Amino acid sequence: MSFRDRVVSGAANVAWNVFQSVNTRLPEGQPFQPEWASAPLLKSYQRSMPTLGFPRETDSLCPDCVKEVRTAIIEGTRDIGELVHGNPGEIKAQILEENGCILMRKTCSVHGPYEDVLSIDPEFTRIIENRFPGRDYSTWGDEHIHRHGTSSIKYGRGAVLTIDLTNRCNMMCNPCFMDANQVGYVHELTMDDVKRILDASISFKPRRQMSVQFSGGEPTISPHFLDACRYAKEVGYWCVQAATNGLRFAKEPDFAFEAKAAGFDMAYLQFDGVTNEANQHRHISNLFDAKLLAMENLSRAGVDITPVTTVLNSINNDQVGPILQFCIDNSDKVGSISFQPVSFTGRDEDISDEMRHRQRYTISHLAHDLQSWSGGKIDAHRDWYPLGSGTLFTTLADHLRGQDVEFGGQTCSCHPNCGSAVHIVVNEKTRQWASITQFFNQEQFMKDIEVMTDTARDPGWIKMQVGMSLLRNFNPRKAPAGFGIQDLARILDRRVGGSISGGPRPDDRQWRIMWVGGMWFQDLWTYDFRRTEMCVIPYGTQEGEISFCAYNTGVGWRQIIENMHMTASTADWFKTRGRHPIFAGNRDMPLPGAEHTLRVRETEDGELELPVIDGNHDGNGCCGSEEDAIRKIIAAPDTREPVSS
Repeated sequence: MSFRDRVVSGAANVAWNVFQSVNTRLPEGQPFQPEWASAPLLKSYQRSMPTLGFPRETDSLCPDCVKEVRTAIIEGTRDIGELVHGNPGEIKAQILEENGCILMRKTCSVHGPYEDVLSIDPEFTRIIENRFPGRDYSTWGDEHIHRHGTSSIKYGRGAVLTIDLTNRCNMMCNPCFMDANQVGYVHELTMDDVKRILDASISFKPRRQMSVQFSGGEPTISPHFLDACRYAKEVGYWCVQAATNGLRFAKEPDFAFEAKAAGFDMAYLQFDGVTNEANQHRHISNLFDAKLLAMENLSRAGVDITPVTTVLNSINNDQVGPILQFCIDNSDKVGSISFQPVSFTGRDEDISDEMRHRQRYTISHLAHDLQSWSGGKIDAHRDWYPLGSGTLFTTLADHLRGQDVEFGGQTCSCHPNCGSAVHIVVNEKTRQWASITQFFNQEQFMKDIEVMTDTARDPGWIKMQVGMSLLRNFNPRKAPAGFGIQDLARILDRRVGGSISGGPRPDDRQWRIMWVGGMWFQDLWTYDFRRTEMCVIPYGTQEGEISFCAYNTGVGWRQIIENMHMTASTADWFKTRGRHPIFAGNRDMPLPGAEHTLRVRETEDGELELPVIDGNHDGNGCCGSEEDAIRKIIAAPDTREPVSS
């Protein structure tokens, strides 16, 4: 650190302390009530907290009772009202520390005991929970949307609204949340359905500025995909996404440009590894080649790309490091990466206990895998923050944007056990990278934000405090070569949508911020209703908005609603509409003879040179070791014939 840097940092720290010695002694300012909210902006001490720490007790589900109740409702022998007014399948669960792990343990009076691992590192879990700043607003005026009994969302303005356009898919994957192509019926929204769901999503307070993510099945095979993108933009959503396998974008280069013109902003792209072999459990032998073409076409069209990796222990957990390196190498095309530890639901709900324990993977596994792969550049305890910590940055932006704003800022205020993330900075030209907490005291900066928003001064005073806090918490000696305070300020301003500079959201430049996230969805063995009620990624359905986990797992709202609103049986659909192409059977899919410009690290003999991770997670004795038999089961050839058009 140069003498000038030391002087600037020290002066900023002195200035901050002097200013706060006066600021914190004055009466706190009264926060305004934005047009989009049902109450004034919350102060840090007004935020409610779920019960955290361990041991603790929570409400959960019996994996077997749930299936019985769901089947009875679908068959008509029990009424759906029981889910709204009763507690079918619900049991108490204990969350406790034992043998170096955090466990969920519960017992059903009918079906007996159940146990699963929530974390292989109790200290990691403590740190994440301690960094959670508290819940966002309680919802208000939402009775017509959130009406699903104990599965109802109670807190938060939301971050991503997911809408399944169709349950049809052009792949046959394991795992699959919705068991696409296998349930014996087609459930596909009409465009009127899509409009009703989107209109309802902004009909109550807090009025949310969420992203909209069209999903499925494979959303791009819905005939309404492009029109749905257009309408989402019309009603005011700033970001339109699709959870897609990318096959249509790979096969049809012009489709990416059509989607971009319709308002499509981001591809949430299924991406399980950086070789064709690493994707073999998806049953397309050249799937990685297809992903590269899809990414090339999407990038040329100006669509942002977030690879999404479902991680299974002993199957592809050795790929998390190479996938992150791939994203760093292609940071001009990739802005973030979402790792999703497996949730055993949908097609995998009937997994054996032995297989489930062997393949169980948690965010704590991910944190240690990335620490091992990076040689400590990503630190499992220093660098990870709960997704809900972003609430503080949104609160700062809310104060700076002012009262007359139509939508509240995007806020991922979910339960700290739902997900965590690391932010790294990447130089687009040199591929140099570092965790932002290596050179910036993020924890102290977040405490500083709470001081700024609790004292609630005028925007000019808040911006001055932001500047002082940035300078005092930035350590240029530990920053990557060429990364300066101006780069950090631009990244923060981009994070809060330009509200610090007072202009539009700044563009990315040479130094980019990359979000490395872990999103762990619940299944019947890990289910916690305290997480459900704080969901910020609800499903928009024909029966209101439902927590992501309550819809895909929980008591089985997905199967119930899809049966209630079934479009046609699969047989009838095929008779009247024909069959859609499905690529499976461990065969190549046909691809156009196009080239891509993505960087893939290979040696002369074609083998990847990226370091891989030791996949053995013994968790100090609490977790099963890796066995080759599991990989062989998943990699076994699919004997079923692929469905063709």
